[in-house]
Amino acid sequence: MMLIKLSQSRPIEPSEITPEAVYTQRRRFLVNMGLATAAVALAGYEPAAAGAAVDVNLASLNVAKKRELAGGERVTAYEDISHYNNFYEFGTGKEDPARNAGRLRTRPWSVLVDGECESPGRIDLEDLIKPQALEERIYRHRCVEAWSMVAPWIGVPLTDLLRRFKPTSKAKYVAFYTLFDPAQMPDTARGVLNWPYREGLRIDEAMHPLAFLSVGLYGRVLPNQNGAPLRLTVPWKYGFKSIKSIVHVQFTQRQPDATWNQLAPQEYGFYSNVNPSVDHPRWSQAKERRLGELFKRNTLPFNGYPEVASLYSGMDLRRFF
Repeated sequence: MMLIKLSQSRPIEPSEITPEAVYTQRRRFLVNMGLATAAVALAGYEPAAAGAAVDVNLASLNVAKKRELAGGERVTAYEDISHYNNFYEFGTGKEDPARNAGRLRTRPWSVLVDGECESPGRIDLEDLIKPQALEERIYRHRCVEAWSMVAPWIGVPLTDLLRRFKPTSKAKYVAFYTLFDPAQMPDTARGVLNWPYREGLRIDEAMHPLAFLSVGLYGRVLPNQNGAPLRLTVPWKYGFKSIKSIVHVQFTQRQPDATWNQLAPQEYGFYSNVNPSVDHPRWSQAKERRLGELFKRNTLPFNGYPEVASLYSGMDLRRFF
């Protein structure tokens, strides 16, 4: 297994996480100013439709297949999806990534895949995302901080990548690593987290049809602040499991370290499934506020994707949170 030296950095302070009250005030202000109604109707939307405000500088993508997997809910406005992000390599404020991530160079890009597999190696991004294979999937997303969104991602099933490298019977988990490059990511010098950012899934979770590798959003190439050029999208888990700017994937026998789980295990479990009956120590998970909306709604178990429940049959989901 690859050894990664972790810096001795301080844990993130609660003060560095946007309080829900601040977020609520921001959204109420936008509503009152008439700017929070820029959501696009789900049915028949176009990437450049009114309200979407898609960056015309991003290349468009050809989609072979579209799947609506958000229960017919309205798609969140592109402005909100691309300007309210967690990407601590570019700042801890929600709007910092949109301001700072432009320095990230996303081409050329390749991903190292190794560990418990028969054919370890490196794959170029272009070899992974053939134009004829790209799908668009409209997913719900739920952040542990009690906000949510519906996004039209473009990419390929995660299993398409994993099967290429032929995991062995010893592969019980899949670990993911974000790019760590202080020259492009100057906020890593702050030591807010132990870099590189790391995540992990059990292999049956990683092979589930809903697990997705995203390379685009709203019909165009993925914006840097949303995890370009390659991010994980796991819609039944809290948003921090959807690791951004992936450069390394590793099959492992043992449960891999995950950044937030390692930093604060009492607050962030390894599985991190959306479970409204398990509160975060500092806020309730029973309700959520969709970006662009004023009022809260009830949080759904597994974020409204009951088809994954069989993955956790027999598990105590309050203990394995």
